Amino acid sequence: MKKKSSASSQPVKLVTRKAEDIVNKPLTRQQRAVLKRLKARPDSHIDYSDIPQLTDKQLAQFRRTPKVLIAARLDREVYDWLKQFGQGYSTRINSTLRAVMSKSR
Repeated sequence: MKKKSSASSQPVKLVTRKAEDIVNKPLTRQQRAVLKRLKARPDSHIDYSDIPQLTDKQLAQFRRTPKVLIAARLDREVYDWLKQFGQGYSTRINSTLRAVMSKSR
């Protein structure tokens, strides 16, 4: 006799969301009220007792590695494409190169 599958074992359609959709989703009235109450609370009412102190070694791992100033020659089209997104084109160059570097590992 064939087993009858239960409703809880039925496959569910996977729902995907982009980070932008989550970040840009407007806050509800209740969420705004909670944030307003937290903003009004003075820092002296925050209890830090359950948070352990970080060592210098732990803090060091969060520091960014120093950047190196270089001069690079780019094709005009590449430069124009990077500049069309506004300020921070050198950061975009770094992010693009980092992504390529990560994929090549």
